[in-house]
Amino acid sequence: MPQVDVDGLTINYEVQGEGEPLLLVPYLGADNACYAFQLPAYTEQFNCISVDLPGSGESDKPAGPYSMEAYADQLSGFLAAIGIERAHVAGVSLGAAVGMHLAARHPERVKTLSLHSSWHRTDEYMRAVLGLWRGAAGAGPTVADAVIGGIFPFCFTPEMYVERPDFVQALDDFVRGRPAQPLEAFLAQTEAVLAHDASSALGQIKAPTLVTFGAHDVVTSTRFAEPLTGGIANSELVVFDHLSHAGLHEDPDAFNAATLDFLSRHRG
Repeated sequence: MPQVDVDGLTINYEVQGEGEPLLLVPYLGADNACYAFQLPAYTEQFNCISVDLPGSGESDKPAGPYSMEAYADQLSGFLAAIGIERAHVAGVSLGAAVGMHLAARHPERVKTLSLHSSWHRTDEYMRAVLGLWRGAAGAGPTVADAVIGGIFPFCFTPEMYVERPDFVQALDDFVRGRPAQPLEAFLAQTEAVLAHDASSALGQIKAPTLVTFGAHDVVTSTRFAEPLTGGIANSELVVFDHLSHAGLHEDPDAFNAATLDFLSRHRG
C-alpha cells in the first residue's frame, strides 16, 4: 500500500475505485481495513481513500497525547500530499470526531461530511465506558483481545451474537489478522476521545452533512442527534432501527444503501 510523509509522519493508505475522492477515516483501534464491507459498493461510484491514522495500522505511531484537532490537521496535510484538493469525508466514531474538526478547521478540503456513530462532546457515560476499555487494554495480552472482548459487545446487538456466531468469529479473526496496535497508541487514541469537544466547531461546518446512529447504540446513542443536527446547519439524520454502534459491519447492505444515497445526491 502507498505511504506519504506528512509533517514528518509516515501515513499509510489505500486507494480503490474511480470517481470523486471519498476519504474514509477509521474508528478507535482500527486501520483502513475497517471499511472492507463498504468498499465493494463505494468503489462503484467513488475513488475511495482509506487511511491509517497515526497510531494505527502501518502509519507511524508517535508518542501521545493525540487529539482530534491534530488528526484533522494531519488529514488536511495528507490530502494535500497526495494531490487532492477536496474530498467527501466519512468517519465512524473516532473517525467521525476527526471529520468534524477537519470540516470546521479546513472547510476547503471537505465537499460532504458523513458522521456515523458520532458525538459532539464526551459526556460522563462515555468516560465511564472509555475507562472500561482502557482497563481491558491494559489487563489483556494485546489490544486486539481488548477490542474483541471488551469493546465489541458495546458495538453490536445481542441478536448478532446469538443468531450469527460464525459472523462474530469471522470478525474476531479479522481483527486479529490486522497490524497490531501498541497499547501506548491505543491509550493515546482514547485520550483523544476523552478530550473531544466539538461544541464550538459545529457551527463552522458548512459542508452538507449526514449524521447516522444505530437505535441500539448505548455508547454514542441518539442522545447526541439533536446537538449534532442542531449545530450543523446543512445536516440530515438517519437512524438504523435494528443496529448498534458498528452498523457498517453488522448490516453493511442497509448502511451502504443509506450512506450512498446521501453521497450520490452530492456528487458533481
